[in-house]
Amino acid sequence: MSDDVGILIKSAPLRRLYRDWDARRAGRRVPARADFDPVEMKYILGQLSLIDVARDPLRFIFRLHATGNARHLGVDRTGKDLAFMPNPDVREHVRAHYELAVASREPVVQHRGGSFADGREWDYEVLVLPLASDGETIDMLMSGVIWNER
Repeated sequence: MSDDVGILIKSAPLRRLYRDWDARRAGRRVPARADFDPVEMKYILGQLSLIDVARDPLRFIFRLHATGNARHLGVDRTGKDLAFMPNPDVREHVRAHYELAVASREPVVQHRGGSFADGREWDYEVLVLPLASDGETIDMLMSGVIWNER
């Protein structure tokens, strides 16, 4: 795996999350969700989402939507399929990010910015980490988001 992702991450909590993910691989291509103890992740919990990866067809369902995301977006996506996210541009951008993490089986970091419909500007960094119960087939994604106030 390339260390390029670790170099690209700007925020300290996401760098720590990446290091935690990398350490939990324990010789496997990717770790499993079971390798993470929420008690040890207090530093990121409010900014952490878990997304189930369903197949045939490929779909993404929010098992847990970060409270920080829900607060910024004004909606909790927990239990909802990404396909039903109302903004088509955002939905397709998120889908492409998730698909890249699934296909590459590697972490993918992105920096995004824009404006909400009410004129508020947003800027955030997001790290998507693949997880696999069997160490190979991606069945979940862990997404950490750090919002930067403008």
